[in-house]
Amino acid sequence: METRSGWNRERARQLIAAHLHVHGPALPIFHALQHEFGYIDREAVSLVAEALNLSRAEMHGVVSFYHDFRAAPPGRHVLKLCRAEACQAVGADSLADIARDRLGLDWHQTTPDGRVTLEPVFCLGLCACAPSAMLDNKVVGGLDAERLAVLIDELRRP
Repeated sequence: METRSGWNRERARQLIAAHLHVHGPALPIFHALQHEFGYIDREAVSLVAEALNLSRAEMHGVVSFYHDFRAAPPGRHVLKLCRAEACQAVGADSLADIARDRLGLDWHQTTPDGRVTLEPVFCLGLCACAPSAMLDNKVVGGLDAERLAVLIDELRRP
């Protein structure tokens, strides 16, 4: 589970330094930063680039390529809907439309009250229970429109 503490440059430097010995350190560093802060702060990209003696553009490319990295703090709850073919074959596209409509969001956005972030995920490994989702790192299989609506309504309650 993500710690989601406020962005702290010195703590970020410590995390970066702790992972410099790892072979291919960029991804482990970015994962550690996201785990600590809940997202990859723009300044973090520069700090990692400097530490690895690479360009900011290269590090931005790494962060923007992987869907799990966020550029902004997530909501209190993160709802990830599977977008893989097995889920699409059994109605995931209509569920995605329902979720976006009910939350008033598009992918990678957070409700104005900061409660829910909606993200796509490309396979949760629950193909036999499709369509599936992940809510706050817990998988949900056999999702249908009614169950999704109830889930979203529960997330929106204060």
